[in-house]
Amino acid sequence: MGKIRVLVAKPGLDGHDRGALVISQALRDHGMEVIYTGLRQSPVQIAQAAVQEDVDVIGLSSLSGGHKTLFPKVIDELKKRNAEDIPVVGGGVIPSEDIPFLIDKGVKKIFTSGSSTEVLATYIKELINPEKITPAPKKIAHIGIAVNSIDHSLPFYTDSLGLELEAVEAVDSEGVKVAFLKIGESRIELLEALDDSSPIKAFIDKKGEGIHHVALEVDNISDRLTKLKSEGIRLINDEAKQGANNSQIAFIHPKTASGVLIELSQHEEGSEN
Repeated sequence: MGKIRVLVAKPGLDGHDRGALVISQALRDHGMEVIYTGLRQSPVQIAQAAVQEDVDVIGLSSLSGGHKTLFPKVIDELKKRNAEDIPVVGGGVIPSEDIPFLIDKGVKKIFTSGSSTEVLATYIKELINPEKITPAPKKIAHIGIAVNSIDHSLPFYTDSLGLELEAVEAVDSEGVKVAFLKIGESRIELLEALDDSSPIKAFIDKKGEGIHHVALEVDNISDRLTKLKSEGIRLINDEAKQGANNSQIAFIHPKTASGVLIELSQHEEGSEN
């Protein structure tokens, strides 16, 4: 396959194109051919250019607030030309509450002003070559709750809430004892420090008992970590390590996720997760 061809366009009356030019250059740096249509393009002009240039993807940028009208019009114009198979992605100053509307209208993905060009480029490559897609996390594997004492905290979860205690396991490498409580397809894990050097002891000393981390179940943790590193995401673990309950785990730094410690967890095929 040759180079991915991307049409970058600014529909509407927005008179600023610095962002679009930065995106165009970033995509070129990733080996893509970029056709930039310039300022103040109508949906008709954009759709015509996309068909004439035989592009693989259209990237729409909007700073003027007209995205809810203009983005769907571009998709409508593509349909009129039997070119609705060309995927459309959008970006710029777009409120988060507008994203579901735009996705419903046929936009594949919206990149907000905080998104990196690295993430955009990776997404476009995966969009054109689906076999390269790193699947999204499958579910919340568990929520880890730091407690002073499992024996003291457990009755609330088992007696008052009626959750089933599956097992209690010591993970010496992490300095923690874990109680596994089943809830639907997920778990609550009560985490008790085994000694004073445990991260759980440090967490409780600083913040008190409470939610310590959220774990997301992933298919291929090594591929996921490689992708996150390529996007500049700050990790605590560059490589997966052995975790509780027959899993491979790695942590994403909480400063990346609004103060929440995120664990990635992969269980062996066929194991209980």
